[in-house]
Amino acid sequence: MYAILDIETTGGQFNDEGITEIAIYKFDGHQIVDTFVSLINPERDIQPFVVKLTGINSGMLKNAPKFFEVAKRIVEITKDCVLVAHNADFDSRILTTEFRRLGFDYERKTVCTVELSKTLIPDQPTYKLGKLCRALGIPVSSRHRAEGDAIATVQLFKLLLNKDVNKNIIKEAIKTENKRKLAPKLQGILDELPSKTGIFYVHNNKRDIMYIGKGRNIRKAVNQLFLRSTKRAKTLQNLVVSVSHEETGNELVAELKFIEELSIHKPTYNKSQRSSFPAIKFSNPNLMIVDKGRDIGEKSVVLIEDNKLKGFCYTDLAYQLNHLEVLRNLISPLHNSKNNRFIVKNYLQKKQVEKLIRF
Repeated sequence: MYAILDIETTGGQFNDEGITEIAIYKFDGHQIVDTFVSLINPERDIQPFVVKLTGINSGMLKNAPKFFEVAKRIVEITKDCVLVAHNADFDSRILTTEFRRLGFDYERKTVCTVELSKTLIPDQPTYKLGKLCRALGIPVSSRHRAEGDAIATVQLFKLLLNKDVNKNIIKEAIKTENKRKLAPKLQGILDELPSKTGIFYVHNNKRDIMYIGKGRNIRKAVNQLFLRSTKRAKTLQNLVVSVSHEETGNELVAELKFIEELSIHKPTYNKSQRSSFPAIKFSNPNLMIVDKGRDIGEKSVVLIEDNKLKGFCYTDLAYQLNHLEVLRNLISPLHNSKNNRFIVKNYLQKKQVEKLIRF
C-alpha cells in the first residue's frame, strides 16, 4: 500500500518551513482507495515568491485547520504505507518536522519518483514533474498546488510500476510477516485479491518471487493454486507469505507479461517453459493493437514497429495514442522472441480486439 503525496510550504529557512497545503492519495498499486486534501494554516508568514508560485496566500489560510488538527488523519491514511512523492526527501522531511513539533515521532518508508524515473525512464532532458509529465502525455492540472501535483504523481507512479520489470518497488512494499495459521493465512491472502484478469506473484518471507501465475480471474487462479495437493504445491503453500498482483485488462497483455516475467525472475516453483514456436512475420510491419485497459477509459497498447514486437503500455488519452514519440516513452519493453510473436499473432487470429492502428 502506498500513500502518494504532495506538500506545499511557506518557504523559508531549512526546517523552519510550515505546510500550507497537503494532498495524500492512498493507492493499492491499482487504484486510489482513500483521499485527503486540505489547506493548512501554517501559523507563520509565507514567502512572497511562494505566493507567486502557488497562488496560496495568508488570507486563504486564515480559517484553514492547523497541522495538529489534521495530524491524526495523516497518521491514519499513511499507516502501513510507503510514502511516494516527487522528491520524497523534501516531503518526508517536512512531515517529520511538523510531527516533531507536536512531540510525535513519524517514520515511514519512502519512494522517490524522481529517482525511479531516472532509472526506469532514462535520457529525459529534465525530471521536474511538470516537464516530465508533459513528455509522457500525463495531464497536470493546478501545477504547484498539492492536489494537482499529487494526482499527477499517482499517474506517473502507475507508469513506473508497469516499467519496473524487476519488481523492486513491489518487493520493498509487500508485507514479510504473516503469523496466522496456514488455512486462515491462505484465505486472508485470497480475500485481498481481485477477480480480474492479470498475473500474480507468490512471495516468501524474504520477498523472493517463488511462483508466477496468470488468469482471467486472479483470485480464482490463486485459489486453484492453493487447492493443489502435489508435494510441490504443498511446499509452496507452506512458504507463501504474500501474493502481489498486476491487473492487465485483457488476456493478451497477461500472457505476454507472464512469459516475460518468467524469463526475468526464473521462479523456483514454475515449470520450465520449453515450447518451440515457428518464425512469425506480422502481416503489417507497423501496428498498434489497442484493447481494454485496467480501468474504464484506459486502453492497453501493444506496439509493433518494423515488424518487431516492441512492448506494451497503457494510455488514458487520445493524445498519447496519436503521438508515437510520446507513446514510445510509455512502453514497457518485451522481448521480440518467437514465443511472444506467436502469442500476439495467435491472439489476433482467435480474439477480437478493440482497434488495430496501422502506421
